[in-house]
Amino acid sequence: MIGIIGAKAVRGVNSVGQFGRFAWQAFGACLWSSLRTGTYPLIWAQMNIIGVKSVPVIMITGAFVGMTLAVQAYGQLAGMGLEEHLGVLINISVVKELGPVLAAVMLAGRVGGALTAELGTMNVTEQIDAVKSMGTDPIRYLVAPRVLACLLLTPFLIIYADLLGIIGGAFVSIVQLGINGRAYWEFSASGVELWDVTVGVMKGFFFGAAIAVISCYKGFTCKEGAQGVGQACTEAFVASFITILALDFALVVIFKAIYDTFWPFKSLVA
Repeated sequence: MIGIIGAKAVRGVNSVGQFGRFAWQAFGACLWSSLRTGTYPLIWAQMNIIGVKSVPVIMITGAFVGMTLAVQAYGQLAGMGLEEHLGVLINISVVKELGPVLAAVMLAGRVGGALTAELGTMNVTEQIDAVKSMGTDPIRYLVAPRVLACLLLTPFLIIYADLLGIIGGAFVSIVQLGINGRAYWEFSASGVELWDVTVGVMKGFFFGAAIAVISCYKGFTCKEGAQGVGQACTEAFVASFITILALDFALVVIFKAIYDTFWPFKSLVA
């Protein structure tokens, strides 16, 4: 029993080390690719696949998040006579937490699964080995464009999710629930700060990098056969989802500490 536990621990540490080395190589390749104009067509192509084609899904997700929040929170606020403050609750929740996290989860399912399946199939059919045999670094050629595209476009997709979440929440609140529109927007404007929006968008860089690196790593290390590719896609989504939640918690703590440290000085200057 002790031997089995020890063997699993060794394999786990070995896997973490391999992933860390892969991530280091991937980010180094991203820096190299960003300085080479010859790789820009590869990056543009991945931006179209990862970013442009994900816009409809992200917008629908954001809209329904905002509408659902409006319906759920109205009863509690109306009971206290604070229904006109509903916009503050909806908009802060969307721009700081629900918009970034749910947009990243949707990307992990749509984009992460596609990246893992594509690279996993290339690995199983030995296309990655063929790239190596031609003297080309597969991480620079295959991984870096995908990581850069996901890293750069996830914040913009989060902005789309936030925008549609705000519009969806306002539509339900004003049209369906009958809240005064002017009061709704005035309380929203006074309650939501630029810092709240910035925090949500900044999370996108970390979420996008995590999704792309994890998905590419699972594709590069998947087992042979169709079952191996399917298992790699499942593992990539689960690992990405857990990483998104863990990163969200860590970033909330870090950004809150930054806000508490530097915001009082801004008020003194003002």
